[in-house]
Amino acid sequence: MITNMGANPYIHIPKESWPNWTWYAIECIIVIAISMLTSSKITDSIEGLTPEVQNYVFMGIVGLFFLVWYIGIRGLILKKKILRNSY
Repeated sequence: MITNMGANPYIHIPKESWPNWTWYAIECIIVIAISMLTSSKITDSIEGLTPEVQNYVFMGIVGLFFLVWYIGIRGLILKKKILRNSY
């Protein structure tokens, strides 16, 4: 005899159990890696800098990437109403 097979209430659904903050951490690590790589290439291309000035330029470019990504792109462009799902 076949009985009614209901859904298991203890099933693992990754979307509901994955911590939401980890996506922000992954995004931050990616932004840091990309900004440091490009900042290194840009700083190396500028000739005649002392090591102290080179460090300031390097960190300034990394900071600029953070500002552009988190305030410009993520804060203004990706928060537009047209990009949200409205169905």
